[in-house]
Amino acid sequence: QVRLVESGGGSVQAGGSLRLSCAASEYNACMGWFRQTPGKEREEVATRDRYNTTTYVHSVKGRFTISKDTAKNTWYLQMNSLKPEDTAMYYCAAKSRLCSVPGEFTYWGQGTQVTVSS
Repeated sequence: QVRLVESGGGSVQAGGSLRLSCAASEYNACMGWFRQTPGKEREEVATRDRYNTTTYVHSVKGRFTISKDTAKNTWYLQMNSLKPEDTAMYYCAAKSRLCSVPGEFTYWGQGTQVTVSS
């Protein structure tokens, strides 16, 4: 069982920045960040695979960056120019297959809250 531990959430004013971290107990081929607000479906925010192929939801392109430290089995979500609509619970997730291979993410973190005030 792969364990994912997130950190880095918090409260920030619009225009500010936060960096989320996700430490994994084991290496995974695909890692991602998701977010969810009450009453809404979970949204895939960004993914990155072992070949460094990345994807971003349109609303965060140019503002968010997903990166990884392979040696530490840790990946990050750098969030800049934050907007109130970025407020959500953010989850990291991982799966053993490449991101481009259809299928649900297998492993999930506990979530970390990000709140952006106007």
